[in-house]
Amino acid sequence: MKKIILSLLLAGSLSALFAQQHKTENVIIVTIDGLRWQEVYRGADSALINSNETNEKDAVRKNFWKANTNDRRKLLMPFFWSTVVQQGQLYGNRDIGSKDEVANPYHFSYPGYNEIFTGFPDPRMNTNEAITNPNMNVLEFLNKQKGFQHKVAAFSSWERFTQILNTPRSGILNNSGYMPVNVPGMNDRLKQLNEMLDEVPHFLGDSTRIDFLTFEFAKTYMQQYKPRALYVAFDEPDDLAHAGNYKFYLDRIRQEDDYIKQLWQYVQSDPAYKNKTTLIITCDHGRGDVPLTKWRDHGTETPHSEQTWFAVLGPDTPAGGEMKLPATTYHKQLAQTIAKLLGFDFKASAGHEVGDAVESVFVKK
Repeated sequence: MKKIILSLLLAGSLSALFAQQHKTENVIIVTIDGLRWQEVYRGADSALINSNETNEKDAVRKNFWKANTNDRRKLLMPFFWSTVVQQGQLYGNRDIGSKDEVANPYHFSYPGYNEIFTGFPDPRMNTNEAITNPNMNVLEFLNKQKGFQHKVAAFSSWERFTQILNTPRSGILNNSGYMPVNVPGMNDRLKQLNEMLDEVPHFLGDSTRIDFLTFEFAKTYMQQYKPRALYVAFDEPDDLAHAGNYKFYLDRIRQEDDYIKQLWQYVQSDPAYKNKTTLIITCDHGRGDVPLTKWRDHGTETPHSEQTWFAVLGPDTPAGGEMKLPATTYHKQLAQTIAKLLGFDFKASAGHEVGDAVESVFVKK
């Protein structure tokens, strides 16, 4: 009992200390749909490169293969394995005993995003269909806080985020799928991007636009309107994995890494964001790995697709590189982690308990 009381007092003291000292005034959350921890931490998979899952094997080896794991993963994700690993924290490398998972039992997109943003898995959120999420999400919560009203925005390639984030109720600016941006005083670049929506081919179907447009919309909006909470949701790696195209899957991972690099470089160049913005990067679910072709799949019936990862980079996060904690971290903890970085305590709707913040993001171990 004494140990429990001491632990609670210590946790309270750490929280109070952080509240007094925190520097984060803005947050950027980036998700990369369906990106496996294996590629993040190991780089390109030689078994997949040499299998029927990969065309143009010589070109893939030239672009993505190195014998050494550290060299290989840096070749695939240069920003992660330079800036993030040196200045931030990365979770979920199972090769060193770091375990990160989704807590929901479904292991696909809508339930995964619900968990990230509402702080708990909800058995009602067990579909990718266009059902409206009844749960309060952390972006909606932030939009109600002083200094954040009308300063919260979400840009996503997949149109379903209108329902996931319940934007009619939440009131945040949401731009998803082939929806144009419609805000007062838009600059010429945003107007041009709106025009491009009608011109680009629908490579990913009618519900999902290419990630280039999502990136350009988010970056341009950020430059003009300076949101304090920005969410960017990329989608292409998941689509290409489902298609069984390992070459293009790797290409898209490298491209997403570069998009994130450009966002961070802009953050560090703008006085509104520099040294007072935290970047959180993660995914919505994992993928299978046995047998080999299961890398295409995820879901309840696909073993290991609960295995995920996340990374944090910002002024309140001690540089820790690859983190190894004694306990598994869960994506239900990310909503409270986001809120706490900004000095808030996130409460879920309807009495649901929210996962505790990941304390190591704030406290040097």
